[in-house]
Amino acid sequence: MDSTCRSIRSKRWLACSSVLLLATAGCATKNYVRNQTTPLVQHTNELEDQTAANHRKIQDVDQRATTGIQQAQSAASTADQKAVAAGQSAQTAQQSAQEAMNHADSLESVVSNLDSYHQVADTSVHFAFNKATLTPKAKADLDSFASQLANTKSYILELTGGTDSTGDKAYNYQLSERRAEAVAQYLAAKYNVPPHKFYLIGIGKDVEVASNRSASGRAKNRRVEVQLLSNQPAQTGTQGTSQSGAAPQSGSTSQTGTAQNPQ
Repeated sequence: MDSTCRSIRSKRWLACSSVLLLATAGCATKNYVRNQTTPLVQHTNELEDQTAANHRKIQDVDQRATTGIQQAQSAASTADQKAVAAGQSAQTAQQSAQEAMNHADSLESVVSNLDSYHQVADTSVHFAFNKATLTPKAKADLDSFASQLANTKSYILELTGGTDSTGDKAYNYQLSERRAEAVAQYLAAKYNVPPHKFYLIGIGKDVEVASNRSASGRAKNRRVEVQLLSNQPAQTGTQGTSQSGAAPQSGSTSQTGTAQNPQ
């Protein structure tokens, strides 16, 4: 009986010891896991916080970059608009000045009481082949001629453009008038001559001042003849000296056409 009881107590003790051992081992495992995972969780949280901060910084930089780009584009667009507006204004002003110049078949058709005008001075300027650009010599001649404008009252300027006989007739009308316009624009810009003072006539190759059979003759025909006319009484000793020797003649207005080696 005692032996049986001891056996039972022994078994109970073993069972309790096993349970206690298992409980202790379980607690140790949980503590180990907790000790190992806690730093990992903290590190993961720190990484998430850092990632979030970096994302916010990236968004901030991107937003500032986008704002800067938009501002730059807006400034560029504004500058382009101002440039376009300035170009349009300049073009409009040039067109207005061009329209203010008088283009005519002949001076008699636009100037009333022409008989009351007399010639004060005249000159001729010449152009290169198929060109309507003033040469340095042409500008020098115009500068010398323009020195008389300040002392002349109630004057007008007759500009008669011409070409030689080479090329299409219609195109030469247009070229001769462009040459007259080049002279008018130079005098208007440098000497403040009002546009309404100019009377432009393009005679093309209709009237020659020299024979077109020679190169020198053709060069003389590529010209603009400038006459300074005034309706004030002429005074002795003030009459200008002609530099061209040939009186300009009236002709046809310029017309559009196709160039065929004009001069």
